[in-house]
Amino acid sequence: MKKLMLMLIAITGFTVTTRAQVSVSINIGSQPAWGPVGYDYVDYYYLPDIQTYYYVPERVYIYRNGNAWKRSRSLPSRYASYNVYTGHKVVINNVDRPYLHHDRYMNEYSGFRGKHDQVSIRDSKEEKYFVNRGHPQHGQWKKDHGNNGNHGNKGKGGKKNRDR
Repeated sequence: MKKLMLMLIAITGFTVTTRAQVSVSINIGSQPAWGPVGYDYVDYYYLPDIQTYYYVPERVYIYRNGNAWKRSRSLPSRYASYNVYTGHKVVINNVDRPYLHHDRYMNEYSGFRGKHDQVSIRDSKEEKYFVNRGHPQHGQWKKDHGNNGNHGNKGKGGKKNRDR
């Protein structure tokens, strides 16, 4: 009886472990080219230099406008001198509307203001990010044109190839 019980526990335990599921979310293709490398999934970026959020699924910036939070596809003119490629970005996942807890994020990440220490997706050499650069088959493009970093240059007299 004892052996039968142990065998039943072992079989049941095996069955339970084989039913375990792993859920992995990836949104690399949705992340902006200025996002930092190293993340397969991002909900929000917090930009400490301008105390602004970027919501990846909707591709909108969320920033203070008076006492309210405004959503916009582009940054307001007051941030015209800010470079999203070089400014530090903090990834925030699994938090609904982090801007509603802005004091917390502002205090926690104030040390990143003025830092330019991240490689952007645009400048990454990792193939998984090529989809973010506007070239769905960027790897093939590199084989055909080299990797000189100037995507608009055909290599003939320095003239740019412009889409019409």
